[in-house]
Amino acid sequence: AHPTHYGHTSPDGPFAAAVPITAAVGDQQAAMIGQVCFEPGQAKNTYGTGNFLLLNTGTTPVRSTNGLLTTVCYQLGDQSPVYALEGSIAVTGSAVQWLRDQLGIISGAAHSESLAAEVADNGGVYFVPAFSGLFAPHWRSDARGAIVGLTRYATNAHIARATLEAICYQTRDVIDAMTDDSGVALQVLRVDGGVTANNLCMQIQADILGVPVSRPVITETTALGAAYAAGLATGYWHDTDELRRHWREDTRWQPTWTEHQRAHGYRGWTKALGRTLDWATP
Repeated sequence: AHPTHYGHTSPDGPFAAAVPITAAVGDQQAAMIGQVCFEPGQAKNTYGTGNFLLLNTGTTPVRSTNGLLTTVCYQLGDQSPVYALEGSIAVTGSAVQWLRDQLGIISGAAHSESLAAEVADNGGVYFVPAFSGLFAPHWRSDARGAIVGLTRYATNAHIARATLEAICYQTRDVIDAMTDDSGVALQVLRVDGGVTANNLCMQIQADILGVPVSRPVITETTALGAAYAAGLATGYWHDTDELRRHWREDTRWQPTWTEHQRAHGYRGWTKALGRTLDWATP
C-alpha cells in the first residue's frame, strides 16, 4: 500500500475518472492481508486447484533451508516491509476434478464430500496426486501420481477419502517445513478458497495438522485483502487493528484424532509419497 498513491487511472478509461491507484499486491499476499495475518507466526492456506500457504515471519526475512520461498508479504505505507515463507502445492482441488473427469466416481466437487463420508477412514489407501511432479517442499519433477494400498476391500469412497487426505497431507508437508525454518509452531491455520466449502476436508485438515482450522465469513480473501490495502492507504480504514475487528470467523474445526492416529496416518503418507519418486526421466 502506497503512503499516498502510485498514480491515477485515465479519465478516458473504463472508469471515466482519475481514480487513485493506492495499492499493488500479489494474489497470495493479498489473501494474507484479507485474513488479517499481521502477526509473526500467523499463516493462511488458500485451497484452489492447488494450495498456497504463507507464514508471516515478521520484519526479518527467514531464509528457507526446507524447500520454501522467502517472499515479501506486504508493506503498508512507510512501515517496514513484512516477510513470509511461502509454499506452493501443484495438485489439490484439481485432484478432485480428476476423480470426476477421469475416474468418473463423482458427479461434481461437492459429491467428493458425501462419498468420502461413507467411510470412517482411508482403509489403508493413499493417493499422491503428483501429476506434474511434487512442488513445495519436495521439488521433485520426477515424481508421478500413484494410488497405493489398494485391496478388494477398497471402494470408491476410500479413494475419495484418500483424495481429500492428499490435499491435507501435502499441506502438512509444507507446514512442517515452515515450522522447521521459522522455529514457530502453528497455533491455528486460517483457510480460504473454493475447497474450504468441503467441511469434511477441513475437518481432516485439522486432524492431520493437530491444530484448529478457521474459515472466515468472507472466503474471497484475495479481493478483500486488495481492498483492505487500498483502504488503508486512503484512510478508509485507520490501521490494522481496525481490520482485525472487521474480520469474522465462520467455522472452526478442532482436531479429533489422537496423536497415535495422526502419526500412523502420516507414516503411511510418507511411505506412499516415496513410491512416486524416480518415475519420470529427464
